[in-house]
Amino acid sequence: MSRIGRKHIDLPTGVELTDNNGVITVKGPKGTLTQEIDKLITVKVDGNKVELVRANDENETKAKHGLYRALLANMVEGVTKGFEKKLVINGIGYKATKQGNKVVLNLGYSHNVEVVEEDGITLECPSALEIVVKGIDKQKVGQFASKIRDLRKVEPYHAYGVRYADEVVIKKVGKAAGKGKK
Repeated sequence: MSRIGRKHIDLPTGVELTDNNGVITVKGPKGTLTQEIDKLITVKVDGNKVELVRANDENETKAKHGLYRALLANMVEGVTKGFEKKLVINGIGYKATKQGNKVVLNLGYSHNVEVVEEDGITLECPSALEIVVKGIDKQKVGQFASKIRDLRKVEPYHAYGVRYADEVVIKKVGKAAGKGKK
């Protein structure tokens, strides 16, 4: 049995969950999210607790049971607290500046790169070397942060580039031949 799927989801005050023939809608203080779920999974709302029940014990259904429970839990967390990803810029002359609804990045290219906010995504630049991607949809926030990170991947010798704040970069050793040897 799915251990994740068995757990119930607590609905905080101010959050409303509705089921309309397999389309789940979660409304909260930060916004509204919808998710379509499989017909084999049934959503039961009891007061402020939500449980997901599966129709059979096949492996595919068990996997979907845990998947949809995790998706609904992320939706509830998103409409109450929201999600954010922090990116760090490292490099000589590399910087980010916020201009209206876009962030202009100087990443060592011959031109500046502009990243425009999408629907449901907000960008912040607390400093010239940090970018914070915020939103209520966990998947959108992660995907958008990944797009920004891909603009200049971290190179392994000096660790120049864009990386997540909690990402560990393993630096390679440079050339040792010829240094101090005669």
